[in-house]
Amino acid sequence: MKILAMVALLALGAAPAAASPHWTVCDGSCSFDVPPGDYEIEAFLTGQTGLDVEARRIALAPVDTMAGQYVHRSVTVEVRTPEGMPSGEDGPGTPGLQVRLTGPSPKPIRIAVTPKPRAPRIFVISDSTAADWTSLPKNGWAQALPEFFRAGPSVRNYAQSGASTVSYLADARYFPRVRPMIRPGDEVLIQLAHNDKQTTEDVYRANLATLIDGVRAQGGAPVLVTPPVRHRFGADGKLTPLGLVVNNLGVDLPAVMRDVARQRKIPLLDLTARSQALVEGLGEAASWPLYLTLAHDGVDDATHLSRYGAEQYAALVARAMAEARLPFSLFLRPERL
Repeated sequence: MKILAMVALLALGAAPAAASPHWTVCDGSCSFDVPPGDYEIEAFLTGQTGLDVEARRIALAPVDTMAGQYVHRSVTVEVRTPEGMPSGEDGPGTPGLQVRLTGPSPKPIRIAVTPKPRAPRIFVISDSTAADWTSLPKNGWAQALPEFFRAGPSVRNYAQSGASTVSYLADARYFPRVRPMIRPGDEVLIQLAHNDKQTTEDVYRANLATLIDGVRAQGGAPVLVTPPVRHRFGADGKLTPLGLVVNNLGVDLPAVMRDVARQRKIPLLDLTARSQALVEGLGEAASWPLYLTLAHDGVDDATHLSRYGAEQYAALVARAMAEARLPFSLFLRPERL
């Protein structure tokens, strides 16, 4: 892997020259006793080491260094209760900030955690395809999105399994909770479609408009994200309408979302088109590892993503953000795109 960040030749026990007084060594996993909020994590990584935080969020992808080399990485993350999905259905999690080393050959690291109460935020309003899944094997693409950003914006993933545009607006744990958190300048990615199976086109359009208006009323910047495709192939080797997220009433939900974005003059990240190109380009068999498979995960699931799939789809979203020149795309890590 090409290393683009600063490389330092350090002894593990020696703090960096401009070190915070709160540097510590993390070996395997560690916990920081901090209240909910946004925090910058700085780490000096060596070996083949990365970082997951909280509910299996991928904060830093594993680096690959030569012996004796240390790579400086930083990322901004959110600490919250519950750690995972906003329903709390998988429990509240562990208090404080949980950090776990990842990678094929993780090595102990130097790490520091600093509060960032005024960090800009990228909110994600979505369903299970983007959610922070606490337990294996499911993964959401927004669970992997932090690894594509250097320190600056905090990815606040409030995607909820089973959520539709109807339930996300109606349930007090979802949009009524998220909306007051949004501050002027925050970006809000809205991807709700998979569970709008019986939602008419008029209601779907109206619900998207309500979400957009609610974000704008807080001074936030709404961004529509079309849904990732399902792994549903026809005999012709192309994705079926179900795979392309056409609902049970025949409503082409991604097409409606594209039209709403055009009419409301807001950015659109077309994850449907990008994931369709990826999946169909690989073919039915070769694209299965993006999703959950019987051989690897104990279940064939044409909707939910493997960790590998979550990272691939997060990369599609990050590239779309860069191409759309969204303000926070300035913080994207070029080596991850």
